[in-house]
Formats: sequence, structure tokens, C-alpha cells
Amino acid sequence: MTPNSNAPPGAAAARTLTKVLGTTEHVKDLVEQSASELSAINSSLKHEVGREGLSAQLHAALQKSQAVEEKVQDASGKLAAVTQALKAEVSERQDLEVQLAVVTEQELVARRAALHDNLTGLANRSLFNDRLEHGLAQARRHGLTLAVFFLDLNGFKAINDQHGHDAGDAVLQTVADRLKENTRDDDTVSRIGGDEFLVLVMGVRDKQSVSHLAQKIASHIQAPCQLFVGQVSIKLSIGIARFPQDGDSAEALVKQADTAMYKAKHEGAAYGFAS
Repeated sequence: MTPNSNAPPGAAAARTLTKVLGTTEHVKDLVEQSASELSAINSSLKHEVGREGLSAQLHAALQKSQAVEEKVQDASGKLAAVTQALKAEVSERQDLEVQLAVVTEQELVARRAALHDNLTGLANRSLFNDRLEHGLAQARRHGLTLAVFFLDLNGFKAINDQHGHDAGDAVLQTVADRLKENTRDDDTVSRIGGDEFLVLVMGVRDKQSVSHLAQKIASHIQAPCQLFVGQVSIKLSIGIARFPQDGDSAEALVKQADTAMYKAKHEGAAYGFAS
């Protein structure tokens, strides 16, 4: 990654302008110093030759020197004006850069809010669907497999009724954390509303490996968790649909996983497959 690769657009131009301003101020100081020194030399010459009178040649040389002094002083004034204008431009660019950074940050926050669940920070249904569509495209192109897990918490309403919604929110956040801890970075974990979650698992090898992952997730989520209201036990049911066995579209896979989840719940199992 190159330095300042995350800098907002226009930042490089502002840095260049600041460097130019520094150079211009340095040149302005040199010109002002030269004008001052030339003025002092001319004054000294006038004083010295005033005692003996000026020859025509010396008089012409002094006039030229004075003309150069006036030009240098004029250049100094114009350069000072340019420097002042550059300072104003740099200040305006810096203000614009700050404003742009604020707007960019606001856009990132808004985009994240539009694609993530506010309570848990997990992907929402919209982002999950996008990831699933992309995963299916990759799976079809490269002959890969994937699985969709549909998770539902059992007895969650009772936790809300008994301990309050703050306790319910804490349970959902705990479930979200445990799901992230027991899935890979390449997988997508989503809360789609209430106490329902979806997990997209890419590159599954076989049914046995999927079963092992489901058991691992169920064991970790169902472990008692210590909340501010005391120890709470979480129960869940997981339905699993696989591509290509159980469907060729995002909608079909989620529907099959949902159906498998209700079947597992009815049978009192922690998880079950669509086929």
C-alpha cells in the first residue's frame, strides 16, 4: 500500500500546493532581502560619490542600479501578493479536504447502517442475499459447493417476557458473537430479524463436514451465558440446505433451509438437513 493511499481525493493537490507555497515564501524572502541590500548599496553609493561629484559614466551606472532596485521592489510586492493568494488557496483547500473527509465518513457510516443489523453488527438480509448470489455465481463457475444455515432460537420470547428486552438483546448479541467465533472470515453471518439468523458457508466438502460445523455451532451457542440478570440457557434449531443438492437459487436455498429448521425444531433436534 502506498503512503496516504486512503487519503481523500484532492489531498495530493493540497499537499503540492502547500509545498509550492513554502517555496514561494522562501523566494519572496530572498527577493525582499535582495531589494533591501540593493537599496542599501545605492544609498551608500550616492553618499560616497556626492562628495566628489558624479562622472557621466558613474551617474549612468547609478541610475541603472536604481532602476534595478525599483524592479526588484516591484517584483517583491507582486510576489507577496501571489504568496498571500496561495495562502488563501491552501486554507480553502484544507477546509474542503476536511469537509470531504467528514462527508466520506458519513457515507461509510450510512452504507454500513444500510447493510448491517444495528443491534449485532452482523450483515442484514440485503447484504446476505448479495453475498449468497455472489457465492452461487462463483460456485457455478468453479464447480464449488456451499451451504446455507437457517438458525432460530427456541424459547426466545420467554427470555424477553421473563427478563425484559435488554436481556433479550444481550442474548442476541451473545449469539452473534458466538456465530462469528465459530465461522470463517469467508463465511457470512447474518441476522435477518427477531431471533433468526442465516449463515452462508462457502466451499463445504461433504455432508459430514457440514454436520460437524452445525454441531460445533449448536454446542457453542447453547452453552449457558452469564448476563446481568443471571445465567441464561439458549436453545436453537438449525436447518441446512446445500448447493447444488437442495436448490439452484438464493431464494430456493433459504426456503429449503427454513423448512429444514422447522423440521428439526419439531423433532427436537439441534439441526437437520433439507436432504
